[in-house]
Amino acid sequence: MVHLLDLWLPIALSAVFVFVVSSVIHMCLPVHKGDFKKLPGEESILEAMRAQGVQPGEYMFPCAASMKDMCSPEMVEKLNRGPVGYLSVTRNGPFSMGKSLLQWFLFSLLVGVFVAYIASIGLARGAATMEVFRLVASAGILGYAVTQVPNSIWKGLSWKITAKFIFDGILYGLATAAAFAWLWPAA
Repeated sequence: MVHLLDLWLPIALSAVFVFVVSSVIHMCLPVHKGDFKKLPGEESILEAMRAQGVQPGEYMFPCAASMKDMCSPEMVEKLNRGPVGYLSVTRNGPFSMGKSLLQWFLFSLLVGVFVAYIASIGLARGAATMEVFRLVASAGILGYAVTQVPNSIWKGLSWKITAKFIFDGILYGLATAAAFAWLWPAA
């Protein structure tokens, strides 16, 4: 068994690798261009939302007050009439890329810690490079790629967009595996 503290360097380096890979994907490649569309009549919709005082939060529309109300004839009519959707509203002001990038890096560190924990249980010091790579890649892909699926199941995100994020997550899992395979402690 390997102690988690012995894996601090691959944890940190895997987060750096993931950060670099994600930067290339999102800044240099057109993979995610067009993932989101502009609302028709955006300005009038935004004005109506401002007039209603919509605050940051998660919204569903139409939204039933209870599970019982979800099946009422009125709610079924609203659902059939549409539109039906989910809306995430963030705070006003320009996007804070610095804050988001920091949170992404911290998330990558967190995934790295969980991956290290799994690897420390399943692998011994001096484990073969491919053995380390396979186990860590599997755990990393679970942490980065498989977690994207519920967005399509529950929030209606297009499966095409989810597939792109799954592909990204596979690359992040492989980058994580490369760091751990490279720096796995010797026997």
